[in-house]
Amino acid sequence: MADVIFHEMAWLLLGAAAIGMLGAALRQPVIVSFIAVGLLAAALFDNSAETAGQIRFLAELGVALLLFLVGLKLDFRLVRTLGPVSLATGLGQVLFTSVIGFGIGLALGLDAVTSLYVAVALTFSSTIIIVKLLSDKRELETLHGRIALGFLIVQDIVVVITMVVLSTLGIGEGEHGGAGSLWQVLAALVAAIVVLILFVRYAADGLMGRLARTPELLVIFAIGWAAAAAALGDTVGLGKEIGGLIAGVSLGSTPYRDMISARLAGLREFLLLFFFVSIGASFDLSGLGQDLGRAIVFSLFVLIGNPLIVMVIMSAMGYRLRTGFLAGLTVAQISEFSLIFMAMGLSLGHVEPSAVGLVTLVGLVTIAISVYMITYSHQLYELAEPLLRPFDFRRTRHGAADEPEQPEIDVILFGLGRFGGQLLKRLTDAGLRVLAVDLDPQAVRAWSAHGYQVRYGDVTEPEFWNDLPLSKARWIVLAIPYGTILLTETDARSGLLSAIRSHRFSGRVAITARDDAEASRLDEGGVDLVLHPFDDAAASAAKQILDIDEAAIPPAAKKPEVLAS
Repeated sequence: MADVIFHEMAWLLLGAAAIGMLGAALRQPVIVSFIAVGLLAAALFDNSAETAGQIRFLAELGVALLLFLVGLKLDFRLVRTLGPVSLATGLGQVLFTSVIGFGIGLALGLDAVTSLYVAVALTFSSTIIIVKLLSDKRELETLHGRIALGFLIVQDIVVVITMVVLSTLGIGEGEHGGAGSLWQVLAALVAAIVVLILFVRYAADGLMGRLARTPELLVIFAIGWAAAAAALGDTVGLGKEIGGLIAGVSLGSTPYRDMISARLAGLREFLLLFFFVSIGASFDLSGLGQDLGRAIVFSLFVLIGNPLIVMVIMSAMGYRLRTGFLAGLTVAQISEFSLIFMAMGLSLGHVEPSAVGLVTLVGLVTIAISVYMITYSHQLYELAEPLLRPFDFRRTRHGAADEPEQPEIDVILFGLGRFGGQLLKRLTDAGLRVLAVDLDPQAVRAWSAHGYQVRYGDVTEPEFWNDLPLSKARWIVLAIPYGTILLTETDARSGLLSAIRSHRFSGRVAITARDDAEASRLDEGGVDLVLHPFDDAAASAAKQILDIDEAAIPPAAKKPEVLAS
């Protein structure tokens, strides 16, 4: 029997790799490929009961490890650093999706408990998928990328709170629904919090310091700690998921959490393969006809409704339509936590397997489509922009009253990030008259409050150039990377530089480059000065080190100069 299990698991892993390669060629995340593996395995092969049991065990261990790593990284203090836009969009999107999704579920004939579960599951977006897509597009450091990461953190915190509340209170008449069981779970939760506080305060650092002397022991302990906490959580009624989460939080304050997280990342992906395979294998294809219509409706709601509410909230807060649209696209799919949440409801007896299958189908559709929506986000905005204009509330907030009349200006500076902000300070200190432009309303207000000339605007909006004092400026400086501000990958010779010249600007242009290849294109395009922030900073630092080193050498110890005869 052991040989049968080994053979079946071996072919399953090989099939997962093959389908994963096909999915990667189609730019699909592995979650889609792994669920497809489960569907194919269930449809084409009759796995033994022993193999199915092994898959369930590895799936449960994978979920516990995932929640352990979430707890390891969880820091509620991050909320204070997110800013109002991340909090407003994160909480607003969760509230909107839950309320409207619940109504849609009832309208489609689902009962109240199932509708609530499905609605909450649709609120979570995949941080892993979004980070990878934005990183591949080099948009993590853009304004919409930073905002998207902010409200994804808010979503992660919401999903943690939701799971804790679900495990503690319940909402149906499942096995944990009785009053006695409720008090038992509440007592277990309080006890877990007390033990957690004591462990973190008196034992965590010392224990982890000893284990860290042997990195292999550190990894083994982390896995055992997560699994044991999950088992204990399941025993006392909190559930394996919350047990794993509490185990992660207990080690999150130690200085070794990043090392643990990095070393367990690969194992997490391997074990989650079995969770997604089990979800796909449990999908009931016979009920596909009934669920297909509901899945289409919910998928359209996620693909259109979620981005729309994010865009509306951001527009109401003063952000331009493009920024809200690009940030909103990142919530146009559901995540692995949605499936875990539904599986948790199934284990509690609150929902039927068909509800898990419905959310799985919505996940397959939304993840597969949203990948292309995010990949081609700029082109999609160009197509949708005429339809989105009614949602551009900032036109009433950033109108003519906000724009000063043509001032006397030496430099027009685009971008007030870390590099741009320092340029603004240093150029102003040098006596130059600088007009700074940024598309982040918060940055505009902050710099304006410090007495600098700052306008809200965007280099990619042609009509904005007409309001700039281009005829009076000697320099235009773009302190944001050239590639991040283009609508498409337009060549430098016919793109931005031509747009600047076409607006009667006859001064000099300086543009920031991300790498040597981009710098070469800009040089060929006729840019007067290509800025290399990292190279320039390194050169300045090296010069300071050499100057200090030179000054520290006694004159007598210096080598005499040899004069040419």
